[in-house]
Amino acid sequence: MAGSTLVTSITTPRNGYREDAMAIELPASTGTPASFTYAQLHGMIENVRAQLAALSLPKGATLSSSLINSAEFVAVFLATAEEGLIAAPLNPGYKESEAHFYLEDTDSKLLILPKGTLSGEGASEGALAAKRAADSLNVRAVEAVLDAANATVTLVDAQGPLSKGEPTEASEDQTALILHTSGTTGRPKAVPLSHKNLVSTMHNIQRTYQLTPEDKTYLVMPLFHVHGLLCGLLSTLLSGGSVVIPPRFSASTFWDEVVKSRPTWYTAVPTIHQIVLTLERPSPMPQFRFLRSCSSSLSPSTFQKLEDALGAPVLEAYAMTEAAHQMTSNPLPPAKRKPGTVGIGHGVEVKILNDQGEELGTGQNGEVCVRGPNVTAGYLHNDKANRDSFFRNEYGNCPSSSDGFLRTGDQGHLDEDGYLVLTGRIKELINRSGEKISPLEIDNALLSLKGVKEAVSFGVPDDMYGELVGAVVVLESGANLDQEAIQKELSGKLIKFKIPNRIWIADSIPKTYVFYQTNFSATGKIQRRNVAATFLGA
Repeated sequence: MAGSTLVTSITTPRNGYREDAMAIELPASTGTPASFTYAQLHGMIENVRAQLAALSLPKGATLSSSLINSAEFVAVFLATAEEGLIAAPLNPGYKESEAHFYLEDTDSKLLILPKGTLSGEGASEGALAAKRAADSLNVRAVEAVLDAANATVTLVDAQGPLSKGEPTEASEDQTALILHTSGTTGRPKAVPLSHKNLVSTMHNIQRTYQLTPEDKTYLVMPLFHVHGLLCGLLSTLLSGGSVVIPPRFSASTFWDEVVKSRPTWYTAVPTIHQIVLTLERPSPMPQFRFLRSCSSSLSPSTFQKLEDALGAPVLEAYAMTEAAHQMTSNPLPPAKRKPGTVGIGHGVEVKILNDQGEELGTGQNGEVCVRGPNVTAGYLHNDKANRDSFFRNEYGNCPSSSDGFLRTGDQGHLDEDGYLVLTGRIKELINRSGEKISPLEIDNALLSLKGVKEAVSFGVPDDMYGELVGAVVVLESGANLDQEAIQKELSGKLIKFKIPNRIWIADSIPKTYVFYQTNFSATGKIQRRNVAATFLGA
């Protein structure tokens, strides 16, 4: 792995790798069903690289894109990184003001858009909004155009295809990707990730799930997010396997395309797993080797329902952008899986530390901290965030044994087998008269109740106690529960002061951001402060 960049790690001959093996499959929902070998994918990347080289941008310049999941996204992202430039993919659903912020914050020199955006022909509102934002900042915009029949991706402006130059080489220490974290307060923080960070995670994920050239994944997560990009796409390509890339997760096409493409696994947020459980299942059922859940907590009931319905082991993982996605995961059988935990570190050191950076013992709650070659060197132009988020000797905030550990902001402990149990976000702990209550504990208790589909808890300001516990729940279809019934059920699971004083019964819980709009719900990530603001202000 020494010296590897993203493209060299994927295209270098290795055990089991074949240039003529299928790398990418585009299903019918793309409108242009096709498949491309590793050799053809490499050709797409090199064509875009040569066009980027002709722009004579300085090494380390940032290029943004507003592309849905597609072969164009893959070619543009990998070509950008391999040319020594930095990719900053945007959510293709951003409004103009959001696109403007991210283009300006990353000082993007080029915006790459889907075919038809420059003329406005059939372009999505998100692509048009990104184009308007680029125009307001004088950022050049071009389109990425796929010719599936000839297996090429070409950058095009109003005058036609861009000219070509002589590509240059990237190095493993150069930044390949910039993403922003949503954070819990203030403006999003820019996270630069190097080729080494990304390739390290790719190897960690491949080893965790024993991915081989025989594996195929059905991509349901967006590629502008580390979950889809690192686990769904890049780790699969590193293994020599193949990736089925629909434009978005769609409940109406999921099973039809899974039956036709026969993937061996997929990875998703719990919301998508819950949607899959509501769908009529095919007969016979496709055989998955495993299913992966990450990016937010999977309830024990959903875990069991998923295993029973799909007949495959469910592996819950724990990740964050700053660690280039995966930090821990439950391992494949026959190794021990522990529902309610997020598994063990794979290629990543995991410690529970106190505020002084001192290690705590088994079973003791503290801050989850990680260290490894996958972890970012630090936030971009944000010294305060770096001092708050890293234990470093140069900051004088830790013993030497904790130098370089990233502070995740999550509270948790390691059990007797070294499996990580998360107990909540440190800044989200509910403080009721000095009693620190983990909202994750409340969530899990609520989710264990028959008839509760989704739940999120948070602190409710109170003059006497400082904070009381509040919660929002979404019920299963046909469930007949109200606040009093839920509180009564919880009395056998939680001590009295932890039982929510107020419970909102809702049709849905607002998500931090929308990945894609499906037939059923927004498949995003729940953030407590947003939920609290929504319901406390109602």
